[in-house]
Amino acid sequence: MTTTFSITRRVEFSETDLAGIMHFTNFYRWMEICEHEFLRSLGLSVDMEDENGRFGWPRVKTSCRFKRPLRFEEEVEVKLIISEICDRSIVYTFQFWKHEGGEHVKAAEGETVAACVRFDQSSGSMTPINIPKIVKEKIV
Repeated sequence: MTTTFSITRRVEFSETDLAGIMHFTNFYRWMEICEHEFLRSLGLSVDMEDENGRFGWPRVKTSCRFKRPLRFEEEVEVKLIISEICDRSIVYTFQFWKHEGGEHVKAAEGETVAACVRFDQSSGSMTPINIPKIVKEKIV
């Protein structure tokens, strides 16, 4: 069973470049926003604590392929798909959909790999850990 989640956003003027197209860095911001909203919808977060301390989800890989420009005022559906759940990481695929010429078209597709790590407050280090049971139960 594939887990999916989506949000809808409108391209803001401040997110565009001189050509009036959404700057590529905002695709990455929107992927992260969608992930955070997905986790919140399950009562989770990217920064959590359990009986063993604080843990979170730094990115170990991210990419995005741009197919069509997004412009100021366009409404965009950002769809999150959990592509893979490993012992210590989650692979998310993101699709950006918009309406263009009366059709629903894919504007971009991205991927993020988030590793689960434990934070050591005293040293500031991060140690990879298996995804906690509380998280796995809610996202599967």
